Amino acid sequence: MWVPARRSSLSWPSSVRAGLESFISPPTPRKHNGSVTEYSSWPMAGSSPICRHRLMRTRSLQQQEEHMSELVARRASVSQIGALGRFFGAGGLGGPIIMLVVLVGLLWFLSDGVFLSQNNLVNILRQFSVPLILAMGQTLVIITAGIDLSVASTAALSACVMGIMYTQIGLGGWLAVLLGVLTGLLVGLINGFVITKWRVPDFVATLGAYTAVRGVALLITDGYPIPNHGVAIPGRTMPEVVQTLGSQSLGPIPIIAIVAVVLVLATWVVLNRTTLGRRLIAAGGNAEAARVAGINVQATKIYAYLIAGGFAAIGGILMAGRLDSANGLMAPAMELTTIAAVVLGGTALAGGEGRVGGTVIGVAILASLANGLNILGVSSFWQDVATGVVLVLVVALDQFRRRLSGKRNRAGAAPPADTQMGTTAGGGAADQPVDNGAR
Repeated sequence: MWVPARRSSLSWPSSVRAGLESFISPPTPRKHNGSVTEYSSWPMAGSSPICRHRLMRTRSLQQQEEHMSELVARRASVSQIGALGRFFGAGGLGGPIIMLVVLVGLLWFLSDGVFLSQNNLVNILRQFSVPLILAMGQTLVIITAGIDLSVASTAALSACVMGIMYTQIGLGGWLAVLLGVLTGLLVGLINGFVITKWRVPDFVATLGAYTAVRGVALLITDGYPIPNHGVAIPGRTMPEVVQTLGSQSLGPIPIIAIVAVVLVLATWVVLNRTTLGRRLIAAGGNAEAARVAGINVQATKIYAYLIAGGFAAIGGILMAGRLDSANGLMAPAMELTTIAAVVLGGTALAGGEGRVGGTVIGVAILASLANGLNILGVSSFWQDVATGVVLVLVVALDQFRRRLSGKRNRAGAAPPADTQMGTTAGGGAADQPVDNGAR
């Protein structure tokens, strides 16, 4: 008969005590390279969900601490370089403004003053108000470290839905406009859901939407422009309110430009004066630290894509009013124009940094370049080449400035970090020597 071996009564308390200590003892901070705090892992950490949870939380707190140290170092560096350094530094408006001034002056000289004539300036405002509206939504998305390649397709689909509802279904003008805007919001919501819930990369998800959404626009119109006089209600083209906003002027200023300015101001308020704006910046700068701080990063990104879809819909509807027509192929390659404008304005593709004013300047640069080359009789193919070259050069210069700024931040942050670590490790003595090799 098998009899289980009898354990010593003294062995149980010691083993239980050791096990409990291994599970509940906190991690011990230690010095590494003289400046970074690391936390030793628990013994038997993989054998307990509690230990794994505490270890993950400790790592998250460590990441948040490193992110906050980086922000403090950046603010210290910014305070040292002053306002002029911030203006011309990485992400500042100095570089884009200088580029715009030089470009406008050069085009004015080469065109014998035609470029700055009133008629030409009004034409620029009318043509590039829609890209400006789409670029506002793109700015919010890129600040969250995302990208939206479907804004132009969304603009086309929303305009087609609005046109069909008005010219073929017979709905009222305002109701048709509302359905068009809701279409853009739906596309933005789907983009945000696919990216955050299905974990599809932003580039892939919006690239798929870029193709699918434009395909839907061509399907519902059968490839014909709206109004399709074969099936449209006689006498209906575009809603009167859309025609007024898209093609009429208030004095010398096009109404479509006024609408664009209103949306620019609304975007600025959202980004700089609301909790959502702060969450957008935090989610793009360091998503893990934002989660630890209690920010719902997924919901924040969905809001960004939702706003981008709504702005794209408004832009598409206004374009339909300006052209008095809508079709599934409208706004070709405008998504690239918006991305280029946002990057030219100093918004970081890595997220966490961006300015509405910078995007406005970026759109102005591209608008001036395209319009000026057109006045000079340059082929549209060369216009595309010039736009691409300018974009690459500006991004390369901006990355170079960011690397220099990062080096200055790290150099300025090293002494305070050493002092702080010396105080912590030395039990309150700031001048106590620290052994950099101690584990």
